Parts: sequence; structure tokens; C-alpha cells
Amino acid sequence: MKFYKFLLFFLLKTSASNAQYLEFSPDKAPLNWFNLDFAENGVRGISTERAYREFLNKKTSKTVIVAIIDSGVDINHEDLKGNIWVNNKEIPDNGIDDDKNGYIDDIYGWDFLGGKDGTDIARETMEVTREFGRLKRIYQYIQDIASLSPAMKIEYDLYKKYKAKYEAKVQELQEQGPFVIKLYEKYIDSKLVLSSYLKVKDVTKEELSKVTNKEPEDVKKAKRVFELLEQIGQDEEKLKEAYEYYDAQFKYGINLSFNPRGIVGDDVDNVNDRDYGNNEVKGPDARHGTHVAGIVAANRNNSLGILGVAGNVKIMTIRAVPEGDERDKDVSNAIRYAVDNGAKIINMSFGKSVSPQKQAVDEAVKYAQSKGVLLIHAAGNENENIDINENYPSKKFADGKQAENWLEIGATSWMQPPSSVAEFSNYGHKTVDVFAPGVDLKSTVVGSQYEDLSGTSMAAPVVTGLAALLMSYYPDFDYRKIKQIILNSSIKLPKQKVSQPGTGELIDFSLLSLSGGIVNAYEAVKLAEEEQKALTRK
Repeated sequence: MKFYKFLLFFLLKTSASNAQYLEFSPDKAPLNWFNLDFAENGVRGISTERAYREFLNKKTSKTVIVAIIDSGVDINHEDLKGNIWVNNKEIPDNGIDDDKNGYIDDIYGWDFLGGKDGTDIARETMEVTREFGRLKRIYQYIQDIASLSPAMKIEYDLYKKYKAKYEAKVQELQEQGPFVIKLYEKYIDSKLVLSSYLKVKDVTKEELSKVTNKEPEDVKKAKRVFELLEQIGQDEEKLKEAYEYYDAQFKYGINLSFNPRGIVGDDVDNVNDRDYGNNEVKGPDARHGTHVAGIVAANRNNSLGILGVAGNVKIMTIRAVPEGDERDKDVSNAIRYAVDNGAKIINMSFGKSVSPQKQAVDEAVKYAQSKGVLLIHAAGNENENIDINENYPSKKFADGKQAENWLEIGATSWMQPPSSVAEFSNYGHKTVDVFAPGVDLKSTVVGSQYEDLSGTSMAAPVVTGLAALLMSYYPDFDYRKIKQIILNSSIKLPKQKVSQPGTGELIDFSLLSLSGGIVNAYEAVKLAEEEQKALTRK
């Protein structure tokens, strides 16, 4: 599932929890805040601009290929189109696999969610829905457990586990979803009432102030709906996004009968099957992937839009993440495609709580490690401790070992302590490596537009951009050195108390991740300079 932050879940917390959210400043995040410096600008960005100004302005760089495994990317966006990877070994649209990499006409990347006829999967179910549905058909009527074979007993235990997970999710949605859906519908009705009564298209604060207690009752009720949304810090856009989330969850996410995989036409159970998909890398909804790509590599040398973290990057687009849970087979093949076609860093802003083909993903991660490719993964938005709760894909292999080429990223806010950690962010003293800006980041979206989005999905590409920056200016450093520099140079905040995601309890920031830090480009480049000088002396 793409890691959107659905802001309206604030509405669904208890009164005590709501008090925690109301601590946040109502002021808007500063533009480009994730690249700003705390000492200079007062926000805990990663000091990218300072790094370029003080260390990199006279240095030359080498182009780095970064793969974005996501929902798709608008490769024609005004702020990205000069920074898109092109497979020069392939002749466009000739229907031939010119470079013999197994993919025909893969000019800008590949779409593992597409059919050979050019159609694409837009929506998918949750993985727990798929697995519960599969096992339900086999085990729902089993009475004599003792008669099952050892392998079937293992599957039966999984069936019970997934049944509990699925039913808990359904209950959560049924408790929360109807409220959000009803509120959105009530808001739309109220908007119609007010715009008609006031004879305006948009109901602004100024227009709303004209409604007095002397107005008709339906008009006064409509005004109260608007006032409620303002009181809890929400607006139409956030409410609509929450509505769309719950609507999609009911229609697709938990729908046991929904299965769009026929569009692709592959054997979804065969993880060794790689001959599927198409070359349409934008897909039906590239908002998320385009936003991620912009954080990494939006053009730093034009007067448009935003500034990406890295200045000399080519984005390879690999579509494997629908609206819903991605499939392990597609993730595995996407990683392998990126590695085989020259990517040195892979951004993965997606995740889920069930991974039935984890072994295939583990093998792909090991393959990437053998080729020196760094993987950067968003930790997730469930405000959970992922040292305890399952979260995939993961740097933890099924055999107990860990990937060395992996960075797991939590999200920070632009606000001051104790609100400096994103309330939605997953965390884990052993599992999350480091934190990065992930709240209200303005970046590219489809149609040469720009939008503020929040999530660990946004924090991961900040780190991906930093890794690309380091690889670009220090090409002699391998992924191990780049990872080490990022972690060792992260800003530590000893004894700083922050609100623990999910509980609001004040704890030391250092307890939320392995490094206890927030990535910082200035400190990373400074350390890289020292490391490079040390190598030169040798």
C-alpha cells in the first residue's frame, strides 16, 4: 500500500489524543523546508542548500541512476523531464527487445502491473485479504485439525492468523469509515446549501461570517459543519482524501471477491516468471510516484517548482505499486529490473503487514546487495513499533540475517518538539535506521502540478536523494560507505523529548531508531570530505 497520510484520522481519535494534535502549530510549513538548515532557517531540514553552498558549489559530479519503485511517474512533468532515465540500448516502439534484457521497448523503465494490451491495474486488495481469501477456501470447514499433515497445520495456523487480522481490519473500517463518509457527504450538502444561499461558488471564511443566527435553520446547520472542520484543522481536500480512502477500502481493500490480476495475465504464484507487464510507466494514478521522484530529483537548475535533494540524477521508473497492497512477486522483479539496468539506489515507498512470498523478495534484496545497490524503504504510517509489528518488505531475512544494503526511514515534522516526529510514523529502536523530513513536503505531482503530501513515503526519498548526492560527488564510495556516512552524520538530539507516535507519550527521540538521528546533508558531505581525504592520504 502506498504510504499516504490520511489526515482525517485525527477525527477518529479520543479527546485526549485530539489534544495532542492541537499542539501543532497552525502555520504552514516553509517552502522547501526539507532542504533547509535548522541554524539558518529554524526548521529541522537536512541542510541541503548549505551543503551545496559551502562544499559542493565547485565540485564536479557524476550521474547516478535512481530507481523509483512506485505507482508510476509522470515523466513529462516540467520539473522532472530532464532528469528521467532513458534506456539508450532500446529502440523506441519497434516491438523488439533490442538490449535483450527480457523487456520490449522499456525506454523509461517497466510496468509490472500492466497487460500486454496496454491496460493497467489501478486498484488492488490488501495482502491480508488475498491470503485470508485463499486459505479460507481450503480451511473454513475443517473440523478435525489432528488429521491435517504438518504442512497443512502450518497453513491452518496462518489461516487463523490472517482471519483475525482481516476481521480486525474490517471492524476498524466499519467503526471509522461510515463516520468519515457521512461527514464528507454532509459537508458536500452543506457546501451546496451555503453556496446557493450566499450566491457564491466558494464558501470562504469571509462569506461564512455573513451567516447569522437570523438565517434559516438549514443554513445555520451548514455553517456549523464548516466551523467543525475548521475547529479540528481539516479542510475539504483532506476530508475528500479520507473519504476516498475509506470508500476504496470497502470497495477494493477488504473485498474478498475483487481480483484485477487477470489484466496482467501472468501466473501470479510463479515468482520466477518475469515475462509480463508493459512499458507504460505512468499508469492510471502516478500522483504518489511523481511526488516521490520530485523529492529526489526535481530540477535544481530551473526557476520552476521545487528543488530536489540531488542535482545529477536520472530517475528510472518501475511501476509495481497499485492503490492497495503490492504483490511480492512484482516487488522482487522490480528490484531485479532496477539492478540489471544500472540503478545504484532504489527507493521503495510502500509496504504491508503480510508477505506470502517473502523468500522471493529476500533473494532479490540479496541480489541487489551482491551488485552494490542501496535500498531505501519507508517505515510506514501506522504509528507502530516495527521492532514488534510485522512490516514488509523488510531488511530482516527469513533466515534471521539482515540486509547490509538497506536503510529504513521514519518521518519527522517541520514543527518544534515535542511535535517534531510525525504522529503517523512507524518507529523501532532496532528496525528503523534513521529519520528524515516527511510532513508537508511540497513536490511534483501529475500534470506539471505541485502538492504538499505527508508520509514516510516522503521521508524515504529525502534519504534517497541524499544517498544519490553522496554517490554523485564521491563516486569512489560504495553503498556500505554511503550508508555509514548517512547514519554517522545524522543529527543526534540527546535527551530531546518527543511525542511517541500513536501514544503521545513523551520519550527520548534517540529511542525511536537505531541511529537516534535525523539525516543531514551538510554533516554527511562534511564527513564524506574527511573520509575522502583519509583515502587520499593512504
